[in-house]
Amino acid sequence: MTPQLLRLAAYGVCCDGDRILLARCVSPDPALRHWTLPGGKVEHAEDPYDAVVREVAEETGYTVEVENLLGVDSESWHVDWAGPAGGELHRVGIFYSVAIRGGELRHEIGGSTDLAAWIPVSDVAQLERTVTIDVALNLYGTKPANGHVAPVPVGGLLRY
Repeated sequence: MTPQLLRLAAYGVCCDGDRILLARCVSPDPALRHWTLPGGKVEHAEDPYDAVVREVAEETGYTVEVENLLGVDSESWHVDWAGPAGGELHRVGIFYSVAIRGGELRHEIGGSTDLAAWIPVSDVAQLERTVTIDVALNLYGTKPANGHVAPVPVGGLLRY
């Protein structure tokens, strides 16, 4: 039987004018490094609201305040690392709009990311990135009342 895995994650969407705050995922293979939103796994018994504040601080150095809930996204895909035949990972992402209240931009050391940066939104389409960035920009730009946007297809520079 193929293992079925669930990952609950909270992401901070922090925009400043025409820029968005992003973090680069660590990989031993430089070709596999890619950009994502600051955020990540909600720990056992942790409130996603608290998780996004913690994750943004860990990955960027900024203290943030949650402004509002933008929405929820759900994606599933096959992963090779979950047993001999791999497994099916289901990621549920909770997206919050956040505002900086303190701290200074810095890079995470020894964590899941190695670089934090303000990226012009107009440059995002040229980046190797996770679909979470595109979902976040859709949620941030449209602010749908139901908190849901259409799935973003994976391919080219976009990955899970």
